[in-house]
Amino acid sequence: MELLLPHPSNSTPLTVLGFLDRAASVYGDCPSILHTTNTVHTWSETHNRCLRIASALTSSSLGINQGQVVSVVGPNVPSVYELQFAIPMSGSILNNINPRLDAHALSVLLRHSESKLVFVDHTSISLVLEAVSFLGQHDKPHLVLLNDDDDSSSASSAASDFLDTYEGIMERGDSRFKWIRPQTEWKPMVLNYTSGTTSSPKGVVLSHRAIFMLTVSSLLDWSFPNRPVYLWTLPMFHANGWGYTWGTAAVGATNVCTRRVDAPTIYDLIDKHKVTHMCAAPMIVA
Repeated sequence: MELLLPHPSNSTPLTVLGFLDRAASVYGDCPSILHTTNTVHTWSETHNRCLRIASALTSSSLGINQGQVVSVVGPNVPSVYELQFAIPMSGSILNNINPRLDAHALSVLLRHSESKLVFVDHTSISLVLEAVSFLGQHDKPHLVLLNDDDDSSSASSAASDFLDTYEGIMERGDSRFKWIRPQTEWKPMVLNYTSGTTSSPKGVVLSHRAIFMLTVSSLLDWSFPNRPVYLWTLPMFHANGWGYTWGTAAVGATNVCTRRVDAPTIYDLIDKHKVTHMCAAPMIVA
């Protein structure tokens, strides 16, 4: 028997981004995201919102080209979850950055990655503005404000430093956007950086194939059922949430987002939302 070669009829590049299409089709009316500020979305709505952000990123007003890096600095809030899909769906490379870094370290990552756009949570405004001040004029990325908690007080004084807000960007987008599928599964999807080490941060590039294998492996290791309730105690910026950022879409899970990660908050959310799965070091719930 001759070697079977890849062909569009029997082969397609592996990517986790298709999990969101399936979630919208199979679990469309099921809850996708819950937040402690009472934000609730369904998988159909999350799919719609991600497509609109992806569409806006490819528009001439933002000028983000395929293969360029788009960064995210923020905690486990709904917009950060949506960006895990929306950025690579635009053909850009997703770069999650640890918001616990100092401004100098953050500036090093922004310069090295050549990030063109940074989504910034309102709690990290001063950190990011200081980091950007260390960059040359031609190295400065555009900034977009994330404000999931509807708390404008911390952002009003810095509004002029931002290109727009997350919801403002979304309003420009088209939910009919045909997201950009990778021509090969070896195409870069994610750029991560090491942190918490004594040496300089090291960049780690992961392909669509690598992310797919990580995600499926994580789901199998935990024997994830359909429609579990997943509590986001593990930072999404930490090794891409071990793949569960995309894996929860594959099984139609409910993502419970929270800024606060402490024992009282965790136990309260477990009881309130009947959480079935979470990732955390033992000390988190001690």
